[in-house]
Amino acid sequence: MTSVAGEAGERPLQYLTFWLGEEVFGMDIRTVREIIQAGPTTALPLMPAFVRGVINLRGSVVPVVDLNARFGRPPSTLGKKSCVVVFDSLRDGERVELGLLVDAVSEVIRIAPADIEPPPDFGGTLRRDFIRGIGKVGARFVVLLEPDRALDLREMAELCERAQDGQPA
Repeated sequence: MTSVAGEAGERPLQYLTFWLGEEVFGMDIRTVREIIQAGPTTALPLMPAFVRGVINLRGSVVPVVDLNARFGRPPSTLGKKSCVVVFDSLRDGERVELGLLVDAVSEVIRIAPADIEPPPDFGGTLRRDFIRGIGKVGARFVVLLEPDRALDLREMAELCERAQDGQPA
């Protein structure tokens, strides 16, 4: 099978892993700014279900996306281990902070490029373009997100505009 990231001799990359329900996901640690305990958000009117609201992060307004809802699942229920992963996203060449509501943060792991397979061609619970690859870690798999696709600010803004116009998101 072909590796997603390249040759087997490449250095392992680090991924922050987190839980959504019973599934483990990962994202490149280099984009993660910080992890904070989930708490109250300020809801914004006329937003699609996946926009949980905004938080005040040391004076900055940071939108929080409910990752479960973004993936077309029921919205997350806040629990003791719920966290917001704050990461950097790019929009029109500018850095924008965005928060992801996840059920729990697990750990930072290393995955060699040779241990990352392309996303499966068959159906699943996620759009294929949201997935960078499937990381093999021992006997388990980690779904590695493609944050530029799954959390594309332009696409999410269009969904917000449709929600404001009363169209289905």
